[in-house]
Amino acid sequence: MIAAPLRCRAGPYNEGFMLTSARIAAARERIRDVLYYSPCQVSHDLSELAGHPIYLKLENLQRTGAFKERGALNRLLQLTPEERAHGVIAASAGNHAQGVAFHAARLGIRARIVMPQPTPLVKVSATRGFGAEVILHGANYDEACDEATRLQQAEQLTFIHPFDDDEVIAGQGTIGLEVLEQLPDVEAIVVPIGGGGLIGGVACAVKEARPDVRIVGVQTERLASMLRAVEADAPVTLPAQATIADGIAVRRAGDHTFPLVQRYVDEIVTVDEEEISSAILVLLEKEKTLAEGAGAAALAALLQGKTHLRAEKTVALISGGNIDVTLLSRIIERGLVKDGRLLRIRVFLLDRPGSLHQLTRVLTECEANIVQTSHNRLYYGANLGDSVIEITLETRGAAHVAAIADALTAAGYRHERVH
Repeated sequence: MIAAPLRCRAGPYNEGFMLTSARIAAARERIRDVLYYSPCQVSHDLSELAGHPIYLKLENLQRTGAFKERGALNRLLQLTPEERAHGVIAASAGNHAQGVAFHAARLGIRARIVMPQPTPLVKVSATRGFGAEVILHGANYDEACDEATRLQQAEQLTFIHPFDDDEVIAGQGTIGLEVLEQLPDVEAIVVPIGGGGLIGGVACAVKEARPDVRIVGVQTERLASMLRAVEADAPVTLPAQATIADGIAVRRAGDHTFPLVQRYVDEIVTVDEEEISSAILVLLEKEKTLAEGAGAAALAALLQGKTHLRAEKTVALISGGNIDVTLLSRIIERGLVKDGRLLRIRVFLLDRPGSLHQLTRVLTECEANIVQTSHNRLYYGANLGDSVIEITLETRGAAHVAAIADALTAAGYRHERVH
């Protein structure tokens, strides 16, 4: 379902928050010699799939695997000597944690990171590897944040917020300045939204220079906190939900970021788990690019036609690539099954010598490669004297799957597809 385009609010946003394009430009000068100038390249395959020109801004290629280090570094560089001496603390599901950990260690600042207990191991290990002390606490970001706030007050640490901080937002906004340099005739930019720090910064940077560029935000359907905030005209807190897009699994829009979205963002749409999963696989196969769930959300919206964009020259922001390898393996296998390139079938056989040989001959004639087999005589309603074999096959698509089924039926085998 496509959400109605958002309208810019009349008048200035909350005057208590002073993010400007000048502050974003200053942030860029502050961090430009350290941060990677990520490429913004056209994808011919994805352009064909989407029906209009698609460029990928590859923030998954940053040193810590995500855009988050831009805002973290900009904030860290502005600590006072006293704040540096005491150290910093952050709460994060992973990418902000790594950005803070890496740059704090590089600057000689002690960092403690509170991460939710379900955080993927790859992100926990990377954060520790960058030199931070990791504390696993709570079932979600909000519970981890509460613990980080408690520790911050108890130990006089400086809290580095993952999104609701003007200097963090300004750091993320440097991406928008880069896109305008790399693609001067860009017509639209599609950005994933969690708490809103990324899209708030990018939208401010771009809209202040090019008001005609459309800014589209994408959220996971399970936690569309910014979309709900726009509908309610104020941030609202949603119930916790599990999602493969853990990097944008934020229950409440930020107080700093929400006014920026109201002012600058043209449209917010949502994508579901299967659409995100499919986009991860498309990026991996078509572009040889690894994206996490949040990182693939923008492309998912474009490939599924969720936005109002139809012919515009569009940049999809691939915001991160820190995906758990176990999850990636499941995404790949499910994608292969969905595309008809991996088939599991259950075949009922007479339990006598030569039965398996005859079956494999049929499959050989169909040019289906056997990946795995499993025999069973006790379950699936097998008659006495019969056996059941489950076979996993590599196939070439839906037509090949149908041809295998027809061949087995013609050979007299009772069979069923295992889903």
